[in-house]
Amino acid sequence: MRRLKGVSAATALLMVLAACESGIQEAEPTTLPTLATPIETPVPPSRAESSLCSRTEGPSCEFDHDNFDTPTVIDNEWLPMTPGAQLVFEGTTNEDDELLEHRVVITVTDLTKVIDGINTVVSWDQDFSEGQLVEAELAFFAQDNDGNVWRMGEHPEEYEDGELVDAPTWIAGINGAKAGISMLGDPVVGSLSYSQGWAPEVEFSDRGRVQATGEETCTTVDCFANVLIVSEFNVEEVGAAQLKYFTPGVGNVRVGWSGNDETQEELELVSVIQLDPAELIDVRTAALELEANAYEISPTVYALTEPAVNAGGPTATESSLCARVDGPSCE
Repeated sequence: MRRLKGVSAATALLMVLAACESGIQEAEPTTLPTLATPIETPVPPSRAESSLCSRTEGPSCEFDHDNFDTPTVIDNEWLPMTPGAQLVFEGTTNEDDELLEHRVVITVTDLTKVIDGINTVVSWDQDFSEGQLVEAELAFFAQDNDGNVWRMGEHPEEYEDGELVDAPTWIAGINGAKAGISMLGDPVVGSLSYSQGWAPEVEFSDRGRVQATGEETCTTVDCFANVLIVSEFNVEEVGAAQLKYFTPGVGNVRVGWSGNDETQEELELVSVIQLDPAELIDVRTAALELEANAYEISPTVYALTEPAVNAGGPTATESSLCARVDGPSCE
């Protein structure tokens, strides 16, 4: 449940270019840096505490609907989300004691979707293992007035040999699911852990804790200073944690692990792209196709939501697909 997909994150190309122009040199990929503060694998709260979004520890996940004046403007410096921003990560993951090539593509669409009364930004994510698509996902994010970025739900589809095998969909406000914080507005080392979402029907209980700040790391894209490390863990995998590395104005740049994490997933940012209008339309098309499937295979959860809509990106008439997205098909 803790794959980069969730967590997933997005960024704008101009932010990275600005960092490069400031004098930071392109660097070869490196192993995870030695941290000034040792990584500690956190012990999650009990399921009973998690079902209450752990009001006994850290920021509550009590959701204030009145604290979202511009929820689709996600400009949190640690997790910016701009329509058309596409991040590509590459690395490895352990499956049955075999290291497999792993590739994750995260794209911020120009779609928005109302979840639990809040308008959200739609992210379309793809997860590849050994070149084969093993998961596609729609994830929904909103930023509150305090700068916290909330995960409002997700529809992941998991595949084996091209066949759908599972779709553990959860949406805030449906079947007891609650929104959680993907990134704090003001992350501080030493603060208690926080819920990243709670969905008992699909056993989603991810939590986050600020592990370190002021670290450094390099990827094939660039070298980054002032790196924030967030440790993510859950009730189901006691003693295991995924480590996500964030840098200001860029977002997630690296993924590591600690403890007895079975997947031992390691990823680094290898490409940042700002899609052009035609490419963004193609992404929108793919995301809406995934949503259409979600309505069919998730009749008791996703089918209860309002359809995603174009947030003001390129018009469908610009598409080489003959407006297959927003109007009658010319096929």
